[in-house]
Amino acid sequence: MKTKPVVFIKNKQKSVVTTPPLRRLIKAAIAATLRYEDKPIGCEVSVTLVDNAAIHQLNFDYRQVDRETDVLSFPLYEREELVSMTEPLLLGDIVLSLEKAAEQAESYGHSMEREVAFLTVHSMLHLLGYDHELSSEEETDMFRRQEEVLAIMGLTR
Repeated sequence: MKTKPVVFIKNKQKSVVTTPPLRRLIKAAIAATLRYEDKPIGCEVSVTLVDNAAIHQLNFDYRQVDRETDVLSFPLYEREELVSMTEPLLLGDIVLSLEKAAEQAESYGHSMEREVAFLTVHSMLHLLGYDHELSSEEETDMFRRQEEVLAIMGLTR
């Protein structure tokens, strides 16, 4: 029997109200990505919600990039290691700037829910070993997967 993924969500920001539906959306995006990728649904993921200042500092500390970003992923495994794993496992951490997500949702002209789901799916694919920065082929593949997961969730552009 498959269970829901275990998702720990910590809110460390005050710029955007985090409602129970927003938390459910994050959990649903994680579960949808795991189902799409045919991974153990019982995986554990930690999600920390931050503001732009906090993600800017993390982006600098871990990637030496001196600017804010929307989401950071901290996977515990490489894709090759995940291929043979069938047991539930801790996949890694997602750090999501809700402040940046709100800015981008407004800029792109879609809902905050669509933007948060997109960023969560994007980060989950990173936790599962995909990396759009490796090559144009990898970018195309990862972005296709993102859109397909969002379509399954009914969150198209």
